[in-house]
Amino acid sequence: MVLRPLVTRLSIFVDGNNMFYAQQKNGWFFDPKRVLQYFTSSPHTQLINAFWYTGLKDSQDQRGFRDALISLGYTVRTKVLKEYYDDSSGRYSQKANLDIEIVVDMFNTVEQYDRVILFSGDGDFERAIELLRSKSTHITVVSTEGMIARELRNATDRYIDLNSIRDYIEKSDNGHY
Repeated sequence: MVLRPLVTRLSIFVDGNNMFYAQQKNGWFFDPKRVLQYFTSSPHTQLINAFWYTGLKDSQDQRGFRDALISLGYTVRTKVLKEYYDDSSGRYSQKANLDIEIVVDMFNTVEQYDRVILFSGDGDFERAIELLRSKSTHITVVSTEGMIARELRNATDRYIDLNSIRDYIEKSDNGHY
């Protein structure tokens, strides 16, 4: 009798806006295609879903990039940026909070996967991660030092710093979106 290794069913969730700032802080950007290749390089890993969430200035914003993500197999979720006034700084800022969309997709597809890779440092995901772990889901969070909430890092099974996998996922200069 030959025992076959179990296949791990993987879903990837990328908080695009959070990761944009993490990459900007690090001074380099990752390639969405190389991210998929890196996390599915094991023959025992089957990619079930890959989601990318991002805020947009308008419906045409990031069109080429979003089309490229879709062609790579990502499901892209967007929301129009909202403008907020910050009393302390006296400035306007823009934000598109897609945390709810990420959590809804995580729980809506929970029966399809065994393992999650969450690209975010946002502490708002702490409770969702705890609930997913209670369902025997293995959670890996990818972020960068100084931008990952202590609560999120504490709730996850594994933390990967972006800089530790840079050689495998960095975007080359010739890549265009």
